[in-house]
Amino acid sequence: MSVDKTTVTKIARLARIHVSDERRQAIATELNGILSWVDELNEVNTDNVEPLASVTGHSLPMREDVVTDGDRIDDVLANVPETKGGFFVVPKVVE
Repeated sequence: MSVDKTTVTKIARLARIHVSDERRQAIATELNGILSWVDELNEVNTDNVEPLASVTGHSLPMREDVVTDGDRIDDVLANVPETKGGFFVVPKVVE
């Protein structure tokens, strides 16, 4: 894939950024350099490489997924100026 000034103009329009006419060719050259580097990376053989989630090899400690602070409705509602039916009462903000 090759990027030219027309493609840079289209990308700039889609990104809603202004790119001056003088910079378009320079940006096209830079993008072509990036794309050629990505093509070089695609040539690397990764058939026997396992997916990597962490470079350190350490896993995160796991904990049991249990509710530890639930069923405290009365304690929570004790801090509220006004309640109704076990819920917060707030002023109406939408007409």
